[in-house]
Amino acid sequence: MAPGLALPAALLAALLALASPSLTPVRQRGFCAFYGACGHNPEVNASLVPSEVPCLSNTRAQLASGAVLALLRSVCPELARGQNGSARVCCSLAQLHALRLSVGLSGAVLARCPACARNFANIHCHNICSPDQSLFANVTRVGTRVGTDARPVLQYQLFYRRRYAEAAFASCQGVRLPATGGYAISTMCGRYGAHLCSAQRWLDFQGDKNNGLAPLQIDFQLVPDGVEPGEGIAPLDVPAWRCDQAPDEGQEACSCQDCALSCPPVVPPSESPPPFRVGRVDGALLLGALLFASLALAFLLASLCRRGTGQVVLQPGGHRRRVGEGWQRLMERAFRRWGAAVAARPVPVLALALLAAGGLAAGLARLRLTTEPVELWSAPGSRARQEKEFHDRHFGPFLRTNQVIVTVPGRPGTAYHSVLLGTKNFSGVLAPDVLRALLELQEELAGTAAWAPAAGRNVTLRDVCYAPLNPGTPGTADCAVSSVTQYFQNNRSRLALRAWQQDGKPPGTVDWHDHLIYCVNSPLSFKDITALELSCMAEYGGPVFPYIALGGYPGSEYTEARALIVTYSLNNFPAGDPRLEWALSWERRFLEVLRDFQSRHRHLRVAFMAERSLEDELARTAAQDVPLFAASYLLVLLYIALALGEGTAWHRLLVESKVTLALGGIAVVLGAVLAAMGLLALLGVPSSLIIIEVVPFLVLAVGADNIFIFVQELQQQSPREPGETREQQVGRVLARVAPSMVLCSLSETLCFLLGALSSMPAVRTFALTAALAVALDLALQLSAFVALVALDSRRQEAGRFDLCCCCGTGKGGTAGVGTGLLRPLLERYYTPVLLHPLVRPAVDSYLLPYFSALNQYLAVGVPTYFVTTGGYNFSSESGTNAICSSAGCDADSLTQTIQLATRFPNVSYLAIPATSWVDDFLDWLNPMARCCRVHQSGEHKGDFCPSTSSDPSCAFGQCVKAVRRPTPDEFQRFLPWFLQDRPTLQCPKGGLGAYDTAVSMDSNGTILATRFMAYQRPLRTSQEYTAALRAARALAQRITGTLRAVPGTDPDFRVFPYTVTYVYYEQYLTVVYEGLVTLALCLVPTFAVSFLLLGMDARSSLATLLTIAMVLLGTVGCMALWAVPYNAVALINLVAAVGISVEFVSHITCAFARSRQPTQVARAKEATVTMGSKGPSRRCQPGRTRRGTPCRGQRWACTTPTSGTRTRTRTRTRTRTGTGTRTGTRTRTRTSKRTGTRTRTRTRTGTGTRTRTNKRTGTETRTRTGTGTRTRCPGRAEPPCPPRAPPPPLFKLVLSQPGLVGLGWIGGGGGEVLRRGAQMSPGLGTWDSSWGTGPCGTRGHCGARDMWGHGDMWGQDLGHRAMWGHKDFRAIYREFL
Repeated sequence: MAPGLALPAALLAALLALASPSLTPVRQRGFCAFYGACGHNPEVNASLVPSEVPCLSNTRAQLASGAVLALLRSVCPELARGQNGSARVCCSLAQLHALRLSVGLSGAVLARCPACARNFANIHCHNICSPDQSLFANVTRVGTRVGTDARPVLQYQLFYRRRYAEAAFASCQGVRLPATGGYAISTMCGRYGAHLCSAQRWLDFQGDKNNGLAPLQIDFQLVPDGVEPGEGIAPLDVPAWRCDQAPDEGQEACSCQDCALSCPPVVPPSESPPPFRVGRVDGALLLGALLFASLALAFLLASLCRRGTGQVVLQPGGHRRRVGEGWQRLMERAFRRWGAAVAARPVPVLALALLAAGGLAAGLARLRLTTEPVELWSAPGSRARQEKEFHDRHFGPFLRTNQVIVTVPGRPGTAYHSVLLGTKNFSGVLAPDVLRALLELQEELAGTAAWAPAAGRNVTLRDVCYAPLNPGTPGTADCAVSSVTQYFQNNRSRLALRAWQQDGKPPGTVDWHDHLIYCVNSPLSFKDITALELSCMAEYGGPVFPYIALGGYPGSEYTEARALIVTYSLNNFPAGDPRLEWALSWERRFLEVLRDFQSRHRHLRVAFMAERSLEDELARTAAQDVPLFAASYLLVLLYIALALGEGTAWHRLLVESKVTLALGGIAVVLGAVLAAMGLLALLGVPSSLIIIEVVPFLVLAVGADNIFIFVQELQQQSPREPGETREQQVGRVLARVAPSMVLCSLSETLCFLLGALSSMPAVRTFALTAALAVALDLALQLSAFVALVALDSRRQEAGRFDLCCCCGTGKGGTAGVGTGLLRPLLERYYTPVLLHPLVRPAVDSYLLPYFSALNQYLAVGVPTYFVTTGGYNFSSESGTNAICSSAGCDADSLTQTIQLATRFPNVSYLAIPATSWVDDFLDWLNPMARCCRVHQSGEHKGDFCPSTSSDPSCAFGQCVKAVRRPTPDEFQRFLPWFLQDRPTLQCPKGGLGAYDTAVSMDSNGTILATRFMAYQRPLRTSQEYTAALRAARALAQRITGTLRAVPGTDPDFRVFPYTVTYVYYEQYLTVVYEGLVTLALCLVPTFAVSFLLLGMDARSSLATLLTIAMVLLGTVGCMALWAVPYNAVALINLVAAVGISVEFVSHITCAFARSRQPTQVARAKEATVTMGSKGPSRRCQPGRTRRGTPCRGQRWACTTPTSGTRTRTRTRTRTRTGTGTRTGTRTRTRTSKRTGTRTRTRTRTGTGTRTRTNKRTGTETRTRTGTGTRTRCPGRAEPPCPPRAPPPPLFKLVLSQPGLVGLGWIGGGGGEVLRRGAQMSPGLGTWDSSWGTGPCGTRGHCGARDMWGHGDMWGQDLGHRAMWGHKDFRAIYREFL
């Protein structure tokens, strides 16, 4: 004997020494160890099936004949193959009947794999009936039977060769349970389940007297090869079939789904490539950062290189410019006339606007608000929506799910030492107090009632729950509730039960810990192996799988779960069904009970959700947002009122305030929104909460901006000119601002209209509403708001109070210029910094914790159905084989293909194979099981006989007499029986509960649709949900192609996947492409409208386009960095971002294009300051003083409306080195746009010496004297100075070039200055002593060293920045203007 086998041999010898050798003295072929039946075992208290123990009988095997031989050939064909058709056996007819029942119970589960079923039957056939039983069976303990000499066997040993036992186990290890998608071996290995099961554990469970099936204790001893137990024992070593072998010629090998050896070589599908990374950094992010840095550096270097070259002067264009200016003049003329007409008739215009807006808003009475998520995010014509409607039409809506997740953060776990099952760790949540609290919750929910107002009755759980095994008249106990307490049938007494385990090692007490350990590993068991003798099945009769009731466990260590999950499944009903209100009412009560439970158990963290929670939360947040919306509008109203109002004096505050005008502006915006929603409601377009929440603020942003632009232009930039009427002023102002308003609003409207091309209903309705609201807002602002402005101007001029026009001071006047804050901030700080050469390039809901817990603890994904449409013949043999997955089925059948896909869950996203009603139907028809039986006589002759019936007329009434495929007639006759047969221990293959809703048939029995349910792996992100949808559709398309090849299949037949999430995540399949197209199309009209309304200015239009594109790109980049999912909601926000970007960018672009400043920077500065504030300015304006001094550029102080003569003398002293004298006298009489005439005489004399080192130092003496006379209308504020005309183009050119303008160019009496013919404008001349006395080229003049070539004039004085580029020139230029 090999040294490695010495220890097993010694153990076997010790086991034999413990047995009584006198119980089996004879060990030779043809002798039995026991024979016949000796009644029930007194040591077994509860048994699931009636059975008896054998009698001790170490005698010769009996010759089988008659009924014994016939039954032996049926049950144990391997033992009936004796010579001359005879056989000897060690079992009686009663034992054969009991053996047939036992084999039949297992055969219902294992029959789909013939090799496994035969090997399993042979194990028990040799055990009970083998004629050589005494060679491998050793009786160790017997009892007594009162009144007879027979001695019942209570325990014995069986010696099997290990290779035989392991070969038999290997043939059964992969057999599937189609109803659950799990393995059949998990029901036959006790607490070890399928993953930890082995040949020894498998056989040990078969011989455990506590399993509810074994009548006595059988100890299986597996003897290794080369080891002989001794004492004449010869371990049983008979052939065992591999799963890829057929036991008989008429049978098939096991299928690939049940036997890995039968599977052809499978090439693993290629997974998606790993993300591009550079070390630990996202590669795409790194490349983007490098690209940005490179472009920024290039831009910065280019900007630095251009410093000192001067500002680019914008020259007038050619024909295109003239056409653009002509188009602008045409628009200005039209808007001028329109504004004047509206201002002349404000009341009729307001009445018409109110009538139009009110009439359209009346359509809100027909408003249909959509809160159903499916209606919001899935288009009616989309593929997912059509597939959902097909599924719901044939199988009903998906069940309503109400779920509770309970955790106990911070509580440590404990270790439990089981006398039977070993040591296990239990988490803090698996504690008696938590389980009792969970039972309390479930008892409260089971007894609670909810009032259904429309039905006028109370609704309880049994009225709405899903009761799979009693759908007709369910009770509360029949409701499918998945919970860990269901392992105790929701019974407090069973949870508290304790028992003494006598056969433990060592003996000890067992309690709920032991039962839970057993059930989580064998959830399909009807009885555990502990002394508690409890079932693992739920109260409603179905199993509770641990991966559904527990969460957050490592691997398969279910007792270490960190969360308990309770799931209530309710029936769902289509809209309009009155029972839908029952379900909604009970769910409302469910949420109330959970909130109360949460408040009572503060030590527990309870997360929960009902099916109605999403809609409830949307409605709740919308209701809670109403005060927020109102407060927001009030704040905007207050801001507009304060910003529009002007405060020239405290006594005029009530006159110059603009609260009424602000209210009118807000009313115009709300009127546009309500009119847009009302018009769409009249057209039958539904609305949604996102429209109500977003569109008013979006339109308010657009409308408020236009309000500021129009009113501030009226108040600040374009005051009334002399002789101009109020109506003419309004028309002129509207002509200036209306093109910009139209540009923005029209661009936004077209942009939103293009966004309405989206297939997603929420995006489409939002875009339509926004487009119509923006268009109506523009129309109302150009009419109603202009009329309101005209009325407000009339009120202010009459001196009437704001908000109370009946009262007033009686002292009217035009609007003055008040004080503000925003404009000086932009003008003094923001704009200079922004346009600096170095800076320019750089410029709760309760559902939340539930979803968090769901992502953290849920161990299995949602069910996925593979639905077949009509046009497929399931009853034909080829049609059946193309669907099923048991022996004889096609290798590429529907269920085989899905099973292969589950082997690669990272690609297919499927974790559990599909349940198959076809496979279980074929097993249900198997004659070895007692599932399908027909009454052979009596009043029920020909009717179905259930497996629980003991009617004698069912004894030999199997539906089919042999293992074969049913005929088409049998298929149609027996299928309805199968679908309504309740599964029991005698027939676990009944279809009620598992498949009664999986097949849709018409009244003739024709199958219209079927479904096969698989499970996804847990999905966490939208990317995973989208990939799962894409993979499932690809898999279904491949299955469709296979089944269409079956003869008789309709060409239109197809298979499609369906789950509740597909209608939401289908948008992700196209949202990127659709979003890019939508946003790109939004930019097209923006450019086109800008190009037309900006006078065909392509550069400004491209700048607008580029800026908006940068806004979108930056927004999307931030979404990626912050992990914001890109979906329909994000697309709505991006479309809104385009609209808002158009609003701001277009106004600034329009101001830039219309600016008359000579350079780009100057134009940008003016546009930024003007459009960036459009509010009151703190800058000293004409007609005002600051700190008591006259404003710069204003000849006379304008503090009081007086007339007369004023003399001002100003002296400034400065020392200069050099010699120079200039004297001049000028007298000017001017009639300006101001009322009055002014005559002014100025005499200027200056003499001084200047010394220059680095900066100017010294003293200069200068005296100026001026005298003027002016006359103004008394009692009226002096209007500001009129806008000056732009300088001539040549003047702009000269002033913009450094080094060409000196001090002597200004102030002389100009004329012809260059002999070459260059013509200067009047007012620009030279000193007589320098330019004008002689021809250019003489030494004393142009060519003289002192004048032209000498450093003092050109190189040092005139060329130096103090004369050419320094602030002196700028100050002189401003003073000149």
